[in-house]
Amino acid sequence: MSLALYRIDDRLIHGQVVVGWGQPLHVSFIVLVDDEVSSSDWEQDLYRMGVPPQIEVIFASVDQAAQLFSTWQTDERVGILLVGDIDTAVALAARVPQVRRFNVGGVHHRTGRKERLRFVYLTDDEAAKLRDLAARGVDVTAQDVPTARAVPIGEFT
Repeated sequence: MSLALYRIDDRLIHGQVVVGWGQPLHVSFIVLVDDEVSSSDWEQDLYRMGVPPQIEVIFASVDQAAQLFSTWQTDERVGILLVGDIDTAVALAARVPQVRRFNVGGVHHRTGRKERLRFVYLTDDEAAKLRDLAARGVDVTAQDVPTARAVPIGEFT
């Protein structure tokens, strides 16, 4: 089955990802792509605590993800690819042309961000990066949980 969901969520691994998306998709592995987390054993241990033992968690930098992507894409199990920010999503899509979609699942309030949806806050620069990603052929939608409507990029940027 391979990667069923490509998600941007600044909380990375948390209940909504593991239970809300993982259970209905029957996920067996989660790939967390983050340059900092991939080099921090301490942070990796924290994220693993939020995942049931039957789900494998793989940590990778953007460079490592570019090298290993085809392995994950051809895995017989179902997986989720997770990034914590828009810059990482853009970098990954630039390095791996097979990344053709991103679900914006949670980008929360910070200084300089405006509410676009109740679960998506973006700066104008972040919104422009998402529009650019879409212009390059990546399907960008926002959806917090699988039962919610997938909101097309034109409705929130």
